[in-house]
Amino acid sequence: MEVPLDISPHTLRDRIDQKVFNAIYTRSLVYNACWEDPAVDRIALKINPEDIMLVITSAGCNVLDYALAGPKRILTVDANPRQTALLELKIAGIRHLEFADFFKIFGDGIHPNFSDIYREKIRADLSPFARHFWDERAHWFSDAKGGFYFQGLSGTVAKVFRTYLRLNPKLASGVSEILAARTLDEQRHIYENKIQSLLWGPAMNWALSRQFTMNFLGVPFPQRKEVQAQHANGIAGFIRESVEYVFLQLPVATNYFWSVYIHGHYTPDCCPEYLKPDNFEALKNGLVDNIEFHTCTVTELLKETKYKISKFVLLDHMDWMSSYYPDALAEEWSAIIDRAGPNTRIIFRSAHATPSYLDNVIPNPGEPPLHDRLRFHPELAEELQTKDRVHTYAGFHIADLITPQ
Repeated sequence: MEVPLDISPHTLRDRIDQKVFNAIYTRSLVYNACWEDPAVDRIALKINPEDIMLVITSAGCNVLDYALAGPKRILTVDANPRQTALLELKIAGIRHLEFADFFKIFGDGIHPNFSDIYREKIRADLSPFARHFWDERAHWFSDAKGGFYFQGLSGTVAKVFRTYLRLNPKLASGVSEILAARTLDEQRHIYENKIQSLLWGPAMNWALSRQFTMNFLGVPFPQRKEVQAQHANGIAGFIRESVEYVFLQLPVATNYFWSVYIHGHYTPDCCPEYLKPDNFEALKNGLVDNIEFHTCTVTELLKETKYKISKFVLLDHMDWMSSYYPDALAEEWSAIIDRAGPNTRIIFRSAHATPSYLDNVIPNPGEPPLHDRLRFHPELAEELQTKDRVHTYAGFHIADLITPQ
């Protein structure tokens, strides 16, 4: 997700919230793992060998997943250079390491010899910013620090929750049991009898309702407000619904999104696709060379590239842009339309099931609103939303760009 650094909020409270968010964001790696399900994305995108994709980088996990589908080119973009630095580290690791070492680093999140491996095999392949960033953070992959998946902003939240579990052994036992469950009936029994009443209390509701908590999860206040406006029980109620859907309706055995933040690591059977041996070798043997990373905004990239883009993965960044940067959002869509190739498909997520801002965006003066330039696929989106293993967005949207006749 891209986040602005100089928004002018509408109220004093908004201004304070945004200043705190910016102070954290401009100094931090926000995401150490992607929080969108690439399995449903791949179905929605129908990636083919002629595709040139634009993907917001985030933690880079999904970029590598899409690369396995064999598109011609993937342009990644993120305004936060630390997210680019993480993707650079992964790509350099794929190119120069054997699978066993790579899995220890990004699967286990801990490698006892990471510092040596980093200096000898990876560092020279990084950009100056990435080199400086990881020079100072090699300790993130040490056992003493708890491993990589307890670092960065999202990792800090995971670390706090892990501490909370240690202070609540009955709840911790229930969580361990549900992650080991192998059937939905077993999951439901464990959740309803050993987790539900212990997890959702005043303290948890209070913590989830704080903007400070949302800051560490990479959720700016416009998205929090969007959720609060739709849900009678506020953002804490929405998160509870999301968690309960995941653990009551979807199998946990393959849900690496939630398990990594509880365990602090992946397993060979429950991990992103890029961490599987055959896929790692496919990336090493050439697929990773189709990735081109950029640190800038979507609009800046589109204005400088000569590629025609056929697939866009825009995550959720339009939520905050629509609230506080409507002109910049219109400019971004103008650039998207200008650089779109034939049969362009766009996917994005939102805190709103039916975002109204699409009716207000006018990409170019005198042209129809954005909504009239997009052909949505609500049935497919709804079907895929039910299968999404993360399930923390109210809306998943799939649209084709309509080319004027």
